[in-house]
Amino acid sequence: MTPRQLHGFDANTLSAGELEAVFVPGAGMIGASLRHRGEELLGQRAGLRAYAESGKTMGIPLLHPWANRLSGDDFRAGEDRVDLPPEAPGMRREENGLPIHGLLAGSPDWRVTRAEPTRLTASLDFAARPERLALFPFPHTLTVTATLDPGVLRVETRLAATGVASVPISFGWHPYLQLPGIPRAQWTVELPARRHLLTDDRGIPTGQTEPAPPRTGPLGEATFDDGYDELAEPLMVLRGGGRRLGVRLVAGYPFTQVFAPLEHDLVAFEPMTAPTDALRSGRRLRTVLPGEAFAATFAIEVSKE
Repeated sequence: MTPRQLHGFDANTLSAGELEAVFVPGAGMIGASLRHRGEELLGQRAGLRAYAESGKTMGIPLLHPWANRLSGDDFRAGEDRVDLPPEAPGMRREENGLPIHGLLAGSPDWRVTRAEPTRLTASLDFAARPERLALFPFPHTLTVTATLDPGVLRVETRLAATGVASVPISFGWHPYLQLPGIPRAQWTVELPARRHLLTDDRGIPTGQTEPAPPRTGPLGEATFDDGYDELAEPLMVLRGGGRRLGVRLVAGYPFTQVFAPLEHDLVAFEPMTAPTDALRSGRRLRTVLPGEAFAATFAIEVSKE
């Protein structure tokens, strides 16, 4: 499959039935577009170029080696402490100055290993850049496979530990969904019963939780920036305008963040392998042993109503 140019990057287009998905390996292996019947289902925000140049998220970005924010500029790596400098390469900071969204935003280091009309696989050697390994000293490779079937986009992420140290697992994805042709207030959000991870005023989990009942209803003026676990069903749904979009946590994602800011017409149901700040807090943080691998999969389901 020959890539096409998208804002100066090689982009791979997958097509199945009424769905078309575009991934850009040279800009962080980001999912840049998901179209149904020609209409865009992903929030474009500032666009692909802004993501590649400054890490401003859009589409379906991968957040690695941590998803969302860290509560400070250091974390433990075995017996050692890693300090993140104020201007660490590849790292962004949010409004409170906290590190956010990992180190791979817009990375050009992904290499396509398989390209077919309905499947794309690309890999990245995290240790290939010494400056990156200095900030997360755990050698590993990442392999992402996007598969498109009529009505379903599946994204599998595989992490293989290639060094002598176990690798902490705290990556996630942010599928920014939108419903074209219908006002945000009329979008319906469906969430299963789940457990809410309470946070401080910086959005950092405190370790306390509370039950969250099922929710089905119009989004209206509501906003979300909340983490959850223990979902009664691993499916979150956005519907309206004759479409139903679902994000299904297929395997490896026991956590999710729901994000719906008032200033943007989008809802993100974010698959997460660990809660926010797990790299520092250690809460529910899993690791991959040397020589072993970990895989996680989520799916975006698209249907007419």
